[in-house]
Amino acid sequence: MENAAPTRLSAVVDVSRAVGATAARSRKVVLIADLLRTTPTDDVAVVVAYLSGELRQRRTGVGWASLRDLPPPAVDSVLMLRDVDDAFERIAAAAGAGSQAARATLLSKLFAAATADEQDFLRMLAIGELRQGALDGVMTDAIAKAYDIPLVDVRQAMMLRGELPAVATVAAAQGAAGLATIDLQVGRAVQPMLAQSAPSVAAAMEKLGATRVAVEWKLDGIRVQAHRSGERISVFTRTLDDITERVPEIVDAIAALDVRDVVLDGEAIALDERGRARPFQETAARTSSKLSVDQLRQKIPLAVLVFDVLHLNGEPLLKLPAQQRQRELEHVVPADLRVPRLVTDDPGIAAEFFADAIARGHEGVVLKSLAAPYQAGRRGAGWVKVKPRHTLDLVVLAAEWGHGRRRGTLSNLHLGARDSSGGFVMLGKTFKGLTDETLAWQTREFLDRETHRDSYTVYVRPEMVVEIAFDGVQRSPRYPGGVALRFARVLRYRPDKTADQADLIDDVLAIYSGSRSAVTQDSFSDTGQT
Repeated sequence: MENAAPTRLSAVVDVSRAVGATAARSRKVVLIADLLRTTPTDDVAVVVAYLSGELRQRRTGVGWASLRDLPPPAVDSVLMLRDVDDAFERIAAAAGAGSQAARATLLSKLFAAATADEQDFLRMLAIGELRQGALDGVMTDAIAKAYDIPLVDVRQAMMLRGELPAVATVAAAQGAAGLATIDLQVGRAVQPMLAQSAPSVAAAMEKLGATRVAVEWKLDGIRVQAHRSGERISVFTRTLDDITERVPEIVDAIAALDVRDVVLDGEAIALDERGRARPFQETAARTSSKLSVDQLRQKIPLAVLVFDVLHLNGEPLLKLPAQQRQRELEHVVPADLRVPRLVTDDPGIAAEFFADAIARGHEGVVLKSLAAPYQAGRRGAGWVKVKPRHTLDLVVLAAEWGHGRRRGTLSNLHLGARDSSGGFVMLGKTFKGLTDETLAWQTREFLDRETHRDSYTVYVRPEMVVEIAFDGVQRSPRYPGGVALRFARVLRYRPDKTADQADLIDDVLAIYSGSRSAVTQDSFSDTGQT
């Protein structure tokens, strides 16, 4: 709405509280849609971001400690949404000497103008703890309802644009016609296609329902999407973060290709001198570090291995069958930069390929339909992964102080899976699989994220994702989900993932109810091509 009055922060706070107070998805959608309908176009992106529990500025430097000593709340509500967004923009921009003091001054000024309810809202929003049940699915439905646009059109635009606030702004200003113009754009990341799971290669082939399938190595690396337009090259993670400056060897590899413009999907991975995968933590450290990149490149060089092409020399390829995309890929990317694969109709040959991938230190394989298009952002039916062990990506909710040689460190982890409302369901605890180095590191990280504690447990903001291996799922009345993991142990932390990308409690319940016999083989983890 171009002529609508600027949005008050209090209006967003009221809707947030109402959305959080109802468990009915349909009611959440109506509440958000009603607000969006009366929101001026310039404010839509901020409303969608805030009701999704996020700031538009992904990193502001504001943590729990920054919010401990704030001024008393204002009596009257005077803050406009644009003022709040501008304030966080200035806070995020503060850098260099004196930046901490500058952020504190800006925060104090903002919170001094906020009422008690608004302060609570902003505090939770700033530290990522605003969980009102307005996840992407609910917000997508609300955008469609608010602007009377077919839901399928909003979903398609979201997959290609990658950001709901931006999609909502186009929907508000231009409707369905505007969303139809959103396409893959070189230089702007799209959400990656994901894979379903199967307990064995034979089961994966049956799930694909095809006589001939492609079988590819599933690498233990970081999913990357590389874009090139002329001399301009960008590299994005699965969470759409731009890491171009951190991965110069990947930039060099893409620059060497004989193409005008291209979008490639693949994995960044650190390999040893024998070509085996180095520990995942080394790959993660390389792709997350902005400092001493040249020195790190010498110490832990990255390789890039590509498995799909989404755009080539002016032509979008998303809708083409996988077999045709593969032919295009082979024309422009040399074999040493492609993920090893074979095409077969023989489950035995596919199983041998799987065993060889495992023997070489990789995670498993991904089986792919030769006819499937690239379904951006979807866990489509065209890709099925197979891994030799069962893992989950869970969120650390708390940690207990250790005993004996672990005294002084936070050791026993409280593990949670996501639920549909945006909260977390505890599945049990584990202290297994933690090295002394990891114990020291996680203690520092947990204390930085502490929300409160009791005599032996430190509770933390649910931000850190950890990959957990386990032997099964069993019934347990001790935990709210009614189930617990058997013999859970830590494999690694996942700095490449955010908490909203952790596995769902529904996945865990599905393992318990229907997959117990295959629990040591199947996987609900989202590493790599997942």
